Amino acid sequence: MHFADREPMDIPPPPTVDTAAEMFGAPVIGFLAQPSLSELGVGTVGSSTNGGQATPESVAISYTLWKNPKDHDDPANLADLGEESSLKQEPSNPLPKWMLEFRKLARYPSLWEAVTTTRVLDVEWQTPESVLVAHTNHILMNTFREQRVEGGFPGTLDSPVTERHVERVSFPLDGVNVPGLRIDSDPHVYSVGADLGDRIVTAVVARDYLPYITLAFQTRA
Repeated sequence: MHFADREPMDIPPPPTVDTAAEMFGAPVIGFLAQPSLSELGVGTVGSSTNGGQATPESVAISYTLWKNPKDHDDPANLADLGEESSLKQEPSNPLPKWMLEFRKLARYPSLWEAVTTTRVLDVEWQTPESVLVAHTNHILMNTFREQRVEGGFPGTLDSPVTERHVERVSFPLDGVNVPGLRIDSDPHVYSVGADLGDRIVTAVVARDYLPYITLAFQTRA
């Protein structure tokens, strides 16, 4: 859906995590509930048949990071936006409530599309290793462009991770340690993933944020 020609007040809010999870039709995984993280939004990748409604093939949850979760108004929570950021200026036109809330939260660090649940459609090419690698490079390409991407948009990712970087580990999911995978070789991000049978869960976190969060996961209700 395109909104370029519509007034901001006419643009509907984006889907919620709950809406995307319901459309996904299978359990969606997120971070274990913890004070330093709050759900920010959701991204989906899907396909449709004969122009019908798209069915999500993956659901990616983004989070706001609170470095001081006991006081959300603490300036220590704010991200470094730079002097030229448009978020430091009042909007020139009226905005709907959901956009104003998003602008407010955009002043804080975020873990963009950090935890992704992917439906397994083809076991021949869609392995836990390949999905973890793809998610990791996706985050590097989109959130570390200044440090890692060469050339114009979309550019070329410098030193992408590959399946040779994948190690076997375990991590907590729904209160028990599950067999999983990790990528611990990249200088900017840390990644984990697990095969859940009909789904693959992967998570990618900037290394700078690791001290503030617990790398544990749960199935969303």
